[in-house]
Amino acid sequence: MGFLPFLNSQFQRRPEDAIIVFAAARDVVRSTGVPFGIRAPMKTCADNHGDMTMPGLRQDRRAILRHLLVAGAAFYAVAGLEFIGSANAAEPSDLFRKAADGSTSTVDHSAWDKLLKTYVKAAPDGLNRVDYAAFRNTGQGELKLYIRRLEAVDPQALDRAEQFALLANLYNAKTIDIVLDHYPVKSIKDISLGGGLFASLSGGPWKAKVLKMSGVELSLDDIEHGILRPQFKDPRVHYAVNCASVGCPNLQAEALTGAKLGQQLDAGARTYINHSRGVSVTSGGVVVSSIYNWFKPDFGGTDGGVLVHLRKYAGPELLAKLTSTASLSGHQYDWSLNDAR
Repeated sequence: MGFLPFLNSQFQRRPEDAIIVFAAARDVVRSTGVPFGIRAPMKTCADNHGDMTMPGLRQDRRAILRHLLVAGAAFYAVAGLEFIGSANAAEPSDLFRKAADGSTSTVDHSAWDKLLKTYVKAAPDGLNRVDYAAFRNTGQGELKLYIRRLEAVDPQALDRAEQFALLANLYNAKTIDIVLDHYPVKSIKDISLGGGLFASLSGGPWKAKVLKMSGVELSLDDIEHGILRPQFKDPRVHYAVNCASVGCPNLQAEALTGAKLGQQLDAGARTYINHSRGVSVTSGGVVVSSIYNWFKPDFGGTDGGVLVHLRKYAGPELLAKLTSTASLSGHQYDWSLNDAR
């Protein structure tokens, strides 16, 4: 993979990174004192013998160019190191390119199921919250053992449904483990574990290599955006993985399993779509979770495609409101920690 395709793949994996990098470039330009997107004011020396060479304008442009060159050099240097590292490493996605169709092998998720039933609390507002304080005090040791057991599983011995459940449970368990390691925090985006330039710009632990399977290091982004989304091509993946935030679909109070995967994913979709943080219809239009904007290609690539998906899982009341809707009016997301306290 070339360097520019590598950058493109980064933005496809987590589209909000493109917005963050754009904002960083905007801030560089603003540091010159010239508004972003607006040409520099023309400073002339007309009163000096009619000289119209505009040295002030050239000076502003030179300043902008210098700032952009420095920022660009830093960006390509750091991103280039990420590219070189990724080019020399085994691809996490290779671990799940093959499945054992017809396999009866299953993964034991009973420990995770018990932890979820103990520490995930259904709140009156319809949001499942996690009792992180109690979890850290009495359950994190067992959680770490469970994660290590999942890391030791051979994914190619499993059928596709078992692979999906393995990945989603591993993602959610490690996310909780990371939060517990840094608790108390107000948002998972306040946790920085490294992971390169993109991680430093976007915040959060998603790009750091925090897991290892079959000798291959994995980040949370590798699981969600490098394996689950592109290989399984099921929009319901967004209801399976939880980012420890209020705006995210609920962390279910039971472990995902291959045997029940379809009904569990459907239940997650219905719960989220029929909650106001998933879809909200007002006189101003239809406001959806930013998930449907960030990952719109997973839902058909258009507002119409998103609406088709939403109607599939909408309850009667919401469905009636969406029937005559042709477009979305906005999106929102709450990164506050889904804490029970």
